Amino acid sequence: MAHLGVPRGTARQRRSVALLATGVLTIPALAGCSSDGGGRVPVAMGQDIAPAARDRLADGSTLTWAIDAVPATLNAFQADADGATTRITGALLPTLFPLDERGEPRLDPDYLESAKVIEREPKQVVLYKLNQRAVWSDGREIGAPDFVAQWRALSGKDSAFWTARNAGYERIEKIERGKDDLQVRVTFSKPYADWRGLFSPLYPKEVTGAAGTFNDGARTTLKNTAGPFRLGSVDKGKGTVTLVRDPRWWGDRPKLESLVFRAVKPEDRADALTEGSVDVADVDPAAAHSVAQAARYRTGNGQPAHGPGADITPAAALRSWAVAHGSDEKAAEAAQKARAENREAVAAYAAEQKALNRFAVRKSLEPAYTQLALNGESGPLSDERVRRAVARALDRQELADAVLKPLGLAAKPPGSHLALAGQPVYKDASGALGDQDAKEARALLADAGWTTGGAVQKPGDTKAGSEADKKADEKTDGDAEDAGKKPADEAAGEAADQDKDEAADKAGKDTGATADKAADKDARAADKDEKDDKASRDEGLYIVGDEKPGDRDPAPRALATAPAAAAQSAAVLRQVAAVTGEGATRVGTQDKQPGGAPGAYAPQGTAAPAPAPASNRLGKDGKPLTLRFVLPSGPGSQSLRGVGEKIVAMLDAVGIGAQITKVSDESYFKDHIASGDYDMALYSWPATAYPATDGRPVFAKPEAATDGSLLVEQNYTRIGSDHIDQLFDRAVSELDAKTSGDLLKQADARIWAAAGSIPLYQRPQLVAVDKKLRNVGAFGFASPRYQDIGFLGGQAAGSTASPAKGTK
Repeated sequence: MAHLGVPRGTARQRRSVALLATGVLTIPALAGCSSDGGGRVPVAMGQDIAPAARDRLADGSTLTWAIDAVPATLNAFQADADGATTRITGALLPTLFPLDERGEPRLDPDYLESAKVIEREPKQVVLYKLNQRAVWSDGREIGAPDFVAQWRALSGKDSAFWTARNAGYERIEKIERGKDDLQVRVTFSKPYADWRGLFSPLYPKEVTGAAGTFNDGARTTLKNTAGPFRLGSVDKGKGTVTLVRDPRWWGDRPKLESLVFRAVKPEDRADALTEGSVDVADVDPAAAHSVAQAARYRTGNGQPAHGPGADITPAAALRSWAVAHGSDEKAAEAAQKARAENREAVAAYAAEQKALNRFAVRKSLEPAYTQLALNGESGPLSDERVRRAVARALDRQELADAVLKPLGLAAKPPGSHLALAGQPVYKDASGALGDQDAKEARALLADAGWTTGGAVQKPGDTKAGSEADKKADEKTDGDAEDAGKKPADEAAGEAADQDKDEAADKAGKDTGATADKAADKDARAADKDEKDDKASRDEGLYIVGDEKPGDRDPAPRALATAPAAAAQSAAVLRQVAAVTGEGATRVGTQDKQPGGAPGAYAPQGTAAPAPAPASNRLGKDGKPLTLRFVLPSGPGSQSLRGVGEKIVAMLDAVGIGAQITKVSDESYFKDHIASGDYDMALYSWPATAYPATDGRPVFAKPEAATDGSLLVEQNYTRIGSDHIDQLFDRAVSELDAKTSGDLLKQADARIWAAAGSIPLYQRPQLVAVDKKLRNVGAFGFASPRYQDIGFLGGQAAGSTASPAKGTK
């Protein structure tokens, strides 16, 4: 399907692109945190490709596959590469480690005999042993010169090469020939955990060896390839890219004689299926419903079950016949005309249903998640308490159910920003933010100063984080010191700048242990004072600012703070440690967000204002709390807008106003998401097998440019921290897979706590496929094996995929 809003050139700045969900939505432990239990979480939903052994498939014929548009470039490393580029080059060029059904990279024996790290000290060295049969379509062996040319083109050292990304290549120090050209030794200047993601796709040195060929020549043609197919032709006038069998291919012979990629707009896919001009097409729920409905067109007695004529009963048909043959000539003429028009409509509809009934919808979950993005650069959402309140107002399960359950798909909200269920580093860290709780959302908003009367009140002398609170803090700080006791959260805060080196890590853990002990003691006292078992069991979930809620005067206020806030503080830190595996250290300067306001903890059970009706929204300093919710307006975005409307209702229940602004699909991403012209937005990120590399630019802390603007990379929420960046940097340099994965899980917990990105659901993947086709459909995580795709043996070799098509 179309991925509207895809930023050009990011085709693997995060190994792919930000995706605007539309239609199928194409256009994602603290208390309450579910855990993986130490075991591997299963894939949410497996692939659906109608698998069949190769010997059951016919040899020959042509398959036509719908794509959004003829790709602007066949160079996957350029800025305007897109999904069609990836689809086509996947059949033409080597991918050394294609993904399996669980989203893990697996060595492809067609290209490699082996590839492994053979040295770690003093520097990382990877040795590739190439399949000795592997050749380019001109007959030349795939070898070390191709690796060297690609490294030099993508290293970023030569500005003559126009590349969109160089992640990993810049860490390579040198590439050497081994015993022969079939052995390639790659030495890294710095360790690189994601080395399996390099050299895929691998281009021949004829493309990467010269800037002119790389920049321009490879955009429209690839004269030298090394896949089961080679490039036949590119016809932009007809909107087709044709691939044909490569006679030099050394692996399993492709079952298809040719593979045609045809440009078909998403909204035209149902018509293309009916016309028989495509065999495979990603479709939206409406088109998928049409295909499913076609299988139920005739009832048991042969009458139409839907469409023209379906509502005509036998009695009505008899009356119509009687009038058409009656003595009233005028009435008879009108009835005869109506019956003739009905017969034509029934016949046309029946033909459409017969054509659609040739297809089946194969469905799974796409390796991508749709998220609610909160822009934290300015306005109310620069306060992390407001962002967390938005997140706590959402029922993610309800949103996932609304999108996925009608399609018969698994509807469990994602628990990670960096992986999806089934992938090795997946762990549900959503508890770092917490589940839906309207009371807690309102408590956070009240603590941030947003009250039911605030929209008409002038600024007062005090508010959350004001001088009055600071003075109260100073007083209670002094009392604590006089008593010879150190506040638990202050003890924890001594390790705020952890992770700068290993000594800091250890100091953080030791300090956290001290805080835990103090917290346990204070928590028991709090239980007696409050007599609220639920509040003591379900501890506060908000980690905000530098303010010390444990030091406040416990006197009653409009919004009650925790009676033993020091205990709550340390308890939250313990819970962060449960998710991240780190010591229970206080979230310090590394984790503060730019522009965020200091705040307090809003523990479970804290009294909060009642829900505000639409006519009495929350406000502060005379301004109402209203957020601008930008959504695409195109015809393929109905489902996305439906999700947006549900979110607006959920926010309204806690007093947050959200105004939907509809913009064109063409400008949605470029002019609004990427530029920061929004408060809230819905778009998707693809999953990746290499989150240490691909996740960092998405969640990197924005940096100020010389002109005062922010350099955000792909972090369109503009929310990040030094600590998150450091965790990514450590993970990508860690060659032990488990240690690297643990660092990524720690980073994800902090991304959740920052509340800039709220994953809502994994996107549906609906693919209409000719019922005779096998080994193609909804691939899920897995890379297609193009040589195994084919029609069942009943189809004659060399025939077109559909007798109805004459365009092939």
